[in-house]
Amino acid sequence: MIIPWQDIAPETLDNLIESFVLREGTDYGEQERSLEQKVEDVKRQLQSGDAVLVWSELHETVNIMPRTSFRG
Repeated sequence: MIIPWQDIAPETLDNLIESFVLREGTDYGEQERSLEQKVEDVKRQLQSGDAVLVWSELHETVNIMPRTSFRG
């Protein structure tokens, strides 16, 4: 189920995004980016609709996924 990011308290959203960024170990190419920059990148993707917050009832977890790969 998609959770509207606007319904999440700003501090909670930042914590969810930070946890996601640290967990994913995303490669940003040759240039190293700070945690804050990575969090802002993900936040922009949520705001633009390119990424979505997804609740998994099976695992009882929240994840961030590209909208194109979510089938729900």
